[in-house]
Amino acid sequence: MTSPAATCDVEAGVATITLSRPESRNRLDAAGMAQVVEHLESCASDDAVRVVVLTGSGSTFCSGADLAAAASGDQGGFSGSGPMAMVDLLTALLDHPKPTIAKVQGHVAGGGNGLVAACDLAVASADARFAFSEMRLGVAPAVISVVCLQVMHRRDAQELFLTGERVDADRVLRAGLVTSVVPADALDAAVAGYAALLAEAGPEALRQAKDLLTRIPTLPRDAAFAEAARMSAALFSSSEAREGMTAFLEKRPPAWARRL
Repeated sequence: MTSPAATCDVEAGVATITLSRPESRNRLDAAGMAQVVEHLESCASDDAVRVVVLTGSGSTFCSGADLAAAASGDQGGFSGSGPMAMVDLLTALLDHPKPTIAKVQGHVAGGGNGLVAACDLAVASADARFAFSEMRLGVAPAVISVVCLQVMHRRDAQELFLTGERVDADRVLRAGLVTSVVPADALDAAVAGYAALLAEAGPEALRQAKDLLTRIPTLPRDAAFAEAARMSAALFSSSEAREGMTAFLEKRPPAWARRL
């Protein structure tokens, strides 16, 4: 029986989705990406989940497209349904109602960079290496450019996209692709620290903050202020905010805060 492309484990409010085919360096094909989307959808509807962590198994976070399938013309590869499956996966990450963290425990190539960029936060092990390797294969980082260019500085994107050079984690930190870089033995603790901070925030407030980050930069100034004012009024009058403000005044944790 073929091993699953991804597994999902929930513990203490944190769902960890793991790309689970280290023997193939966690390559991406349409079926495997659909499995990740299914896990994301399950996490979205599970009230026990407050934070979603995406990681890989083995020495590679994700090596990008399944090149054997693409070269053979397999319809599940990137010469077939793969690109739209990648669109579905990146969209599921971008639109997820709960905060997502990429825990980059190993090397990243090609489409794996898109998974990192699509998460709300990304923490990389200092020994990880990154490459937009598409240029060395005669293709381009087309689908993932939509998410990578939202977080990367343009000059850095130009260099890394066009050269395909393999670089260290500090280089992509400067480029804006990841949030932080930590020693390998501190990766678990760093991700757990972010998860704990997120779990203490109001769930609806987090959803709305994610929406702000996506939509406000796309609006003209007056429309942005109008939308922000509308959202602010709605949030301040919500039951979640009333509980949060009351808890603050009473010097106690709000009922929805989760200590991880």
